Amino acid sequence: MKNVTMRSLLATGSVLAMLAPPALSAAEPEDIIKYRQNVMKAIGGHTSAAGAIVQGKVDYKSDLLEHSRSLQALTRNIPALFPKDSDFGETKAKDEVWSKRADFEKRAKDTKDKVEVFAKAVQSSNQQTIAASFKDVGESCKACHKDFRKKDD
Repeated sequence: MKNVTMRSLLATGSVLAMLAPPALSAAEPEDIIKYRQNVMKAIGGHTSAAGAIVQGKVDYKSDLLEHSRSLQALTRNIPALFPKDSDFGETKAKDEVWSKRADFEKRAKDTKDKVEVFAKAVQSSNQQTIAASFKDVGESCKACHKDFRKKDD
C-alpha cells in the first residue's frame, strides 16, 4: 500500500512540475509582483535572522545552516522575479531594473554568488569566515538596493 501511495504522489508531482512553467507564464502581472514582494521579504527575513546569529545577538547557531540554504534557494534567480511588464503598481522596484537590465542582472548574480560563499562558510563552522562572508552578502544586497530599489518613505 505504501508503494502505491508513494508512486501516486510521485506521478502527481511529476505532472504538476510539467504544468508549472505554462501556469507561471500565464500569471497576471499583479500576481507576479505580489509573489516577488513576498520572496524579497523572505530574503530579508532570512538575512535578518542570520545576521542576529552571526552577530551573536541570539543563540540559534543550529539554525544558521537552514537560513543560508533558504537564502541560496531564494536568490538563485532574482532577475526572474522581475519579468517584462511587471514594472507598475505598488512596487519599490525602480525603472532601472528594466532599463538597465544587464547591470541589474550583474548585481543579482553577485548577490547569488556571495550567498553561495556564505553558505559554504556556514558549513565550515569558521566564525571569522562566516562573519566576513555574511558582511559581503549584506554589502551586495545594499548595492543592488541603492540602484534598483526605491527608498522607504
